[in-house]
Amino acid sequence: QVQLVESGGGLVQAGGSLRLSCAASGISSSVNNMAWYRQAPGKQRELAAVIFSGGSTNYGDSVKGRFTISRDAAKNTVYLQMNNLRPEDTAVYYCKVVSQAAYYWGLGTQVTVSS
Repeated sequence: QVQLVESGGGLVQAGGSLRLSCAASGISSSVNNMAWYRQAPGKQRELAAVIFSGGSTNYGDSVKGRFTISRDAAKNTVYLQMNNLRPEDTAVYYCKVVSQAAYYWGLGTQVTVSS
């Protein structure tokens, strides 16, 4: 029973910070690749950040230098630290785990950045 539970979303002013959490169960978030995607209203879903099983990370150009993805293997949880937030970052943020056999999505958490 794979489940990804996201938390930490909310309303924040431009320039502020927010930390999203993705708690995994039924699947390992450390031996598999984990990613954060986001989707704004009327826009396509885009990759924000990915952390691979070996620990390497990649970021979308729009968030590079401002967002940091990390994991806590003991808690089976992946985080997305978001700094210097902009109104353009307003979106639903989704957690995703990719294994060799399948992929799973969380239900998403809303992030709203006011100007």
